[in-house]
Amino acid sequence: MHILIIDDEPLARSRLRHLLGACAAPGRPWLLSEAANASQAMQLLPGQPPVQVVLLDIQMPGANGMSLAFTLQQLPVPPAIIFVTAHSQYAAQAFDVQACDYLTKPVRLERLQQALAKAQKMLAPVVDATPAPVLAEAAPGRSLPIPLAQVVCVKAELKMLTVHTVTGCHVLEGSLLDLEQRHPQQLLRVHRSMLVNPVFIRGLERHGGDGTGDGWCLRLQGLAQPVPVSRRQLPTVRNALGAVGN
Repeated sequence: MHILIIDDEPLARSRLRHLLGACAAPGRPWLLSEAANASQAMQLLPGQPPVQVVLLDIQMPGANGMSLAFTLQQLPVPPAIIFVTAHSQYAAQAFDVQACDYLTKPVRLERLQQALAKAQKMLAPVVDATPAPVLAEAAPGRSLPIPLAQVVCVKAELKMLTVHTVTGCHVLEGSLLDLEQRHPQQLLRVHRSMLVNPVFIRGLERHGGDGTGDGWCLRLQGLAQPVPVSRRQLPTVRNALGAVGN
């Protein structure tokens, strides 16, 4: 599920990211994006995968959250809106824009979980209509496909592909280029021998300077070792981090 946090206060966005991390099911992290105002939010909404849930503050510079909510409801497939605000006086107006829930700051984990459960029920017909993409179909010797949502990264080595998932590793035949072309939204090229799933990126940092990856690497959730980033791919990686709010 792709969740967009819209709040002009960085600390408020950071707290919501922390709470959302605690709400996600093990091995199934959500894609999180951030915007500081309505203008930034509207720039992110056309992206892929589509935003399904919006955590929306009300009092912000420029267009306020209530105005943005009316705009969101005009979209062909509007996201579920959960208001998150320090002010309780807008609760009645919130239901005029068919808000899923209305939370007051400071947000408690239990209330956020309840709100997300409502949003998931609201989205269920849309989300369930499309089969989840898989990295590889079932083959002799392997009874199940590899769900793409569980793929952390894919490394090319010795003419084979090593696929790291949230549950373990798999070795497949194939090419990185083919996977990159078939799944451009889910797999990001970070090095000539490596693709990563942006959902699992936890940070970009300089490493110890051993020459691997031209001095940059990614920290991925569920992977102990950092992943090298080539100088050529560094701008693309930074753009991807910006798209998911990092």
